[in-house]
Amino acid sequence: MTLTGAGKVAGVIGWPIIHSVSPALHGYWLRELDVNGALVPLAVARENFARVIRALQQSGFQGVNVTLPHKEAAFALADQADDAAKAAGAANLLLFHANGHIEARNTDMVGLRESLRERLGGLEGRAVVLLGAGGAARGAVLALNELGAAQIHILNRHPDKAQALARALTPLVKSELSPGNLKDWAKVAGGADLLVNATSAGMKGHPPLALDLAGLRASAAVLDIVYNPLETELLKHVKTRGHTAIDGLGMLMHQAVPSFEAFFGVRPKVTPGLRAMLEQTLNA
Repeated sequence: MTLTGAGKVAGVIGWPIIHSVSPALHGYWLRELDVNGALVPLAVARENFARVIRALQQSGFQGVNVTLPHKEAAFALADQADDAAKAAGAANLLLFHANGHIEARNTDMVGLRESLRERLGGLEGRAVVLLGAGGAARGAVLALNELGAAQIHILNRHPDKAQALARALTPLVKSELSPGNLKDWAKVAGGADLLVNATSAGMKGHPPLALDLAGLRASAAVLDIVYNPLETELLKHVKTRGHTAIDGLGMLMHQAVPSFEAFFGVRPKVTPGLRAMLEQTLNA
């Protein structure tokens, strides 16, 4: 058996990091594709982020995946960035180049786009309600635009943040962006073809998302980007009402594809076997 790669090492960095399933995800592909490499989990406090990144770069790492709370700091630290990272002002992937430069990428948009495409196809002419106005919401707007969404209502408990997000991204997208307060949900729910939760509500250790779904049309789908727990209270409620429910695991798997390829030089595939392994890991 021939191993591809030469013992390449990458990392996933966050604080905390114990919740991350990225090592299991990449480990599955490393074994499946016979790649000689490793993805190492690294718990790094906010104040140590820049120093650790420089040390990893000097230690021969290929790069790192970046999770909370470091995505904005990762973008700020980079010498160059792709369009998605620039639009989001955040990066979930840092690549270390031989010339000493650090490249920032944001693959969250890719993950969300491919997860929705897998389940729903396109969104041409459709209306979407997006909850949240942070980095995840920025990536979501770009993904929804690429899928053809005609209108995106951006709702946030701090409406000024939703307005700022709409102003920043309107020049970059064809979708009509309509910012508002989370209290506006009842006004727009009836016209939504898709609801996307891009907040941390419902994540393990966070309170669930309190949202009345009574006004949501029966044909509407609901995507929760949270993947731990795999079935949030929102998705449980959605399923009892008969809506199409999409969890955050698809987004997680698809966003990891370009990271793995950048680290190890082989493009992996998202498969039912990968999902089954991750579900088992999360349930354990």
